[in-house]
Amino acid sequence: MSSDDAYSSFLDQANQDTEASKRSASTKIASTKSIDTEVPVELQNVEQYYTSEADEPFEPVSLQWNGNNMPSENEFADLIGHDSEVSTMSTTEFDPHEQYKSILQAVERAGDGKSRIFRVDHGKTRAEYYVVSLDRQKGKVVGMKASAVES
Repeated sequence: MSSDDAYSSFLDQANQDTEASKRSASTKIASTKSIDTEVPVELQNVEQYYTSEADEPFEPVSLQWNGNNMPSENEFADLIGHDSEVSTMSTTEFDPHEQYKSILQAVERAGDGKSRIFRVDHGKTRAEYYVVSLDRQKGKVVGMKASAVES
């Protein structure tokens, strides 16, 4: 076998699809349901990123909800189709440096003027943050969410 054939064989092997591409797809941040109804105008053009190791953009949330009050942690987990831990956070815990004030204001304008923050865990280092409000008139939970990598 000539050295050109050996080199060509080496290149063919190096360019073959490997298990690494399958593993990298599984390392993406898990995502939950966030839209099943019309997104309020106040949330359609919000452009801000959540600062973490991933720096992901905030995305709109608009989910049908027929309750008179904001969902509990368990109800919220069911609403977004998540079967693991969901917790609530205070605004100060979520935004200690007030860098997401515009997100909170947009969400409160889209809903009833109040907001709640849910942290949805996806393993040890990945999470989603939902900043939501209740739109009682239209029967939905509205807001913004962002994915985070925190190792």
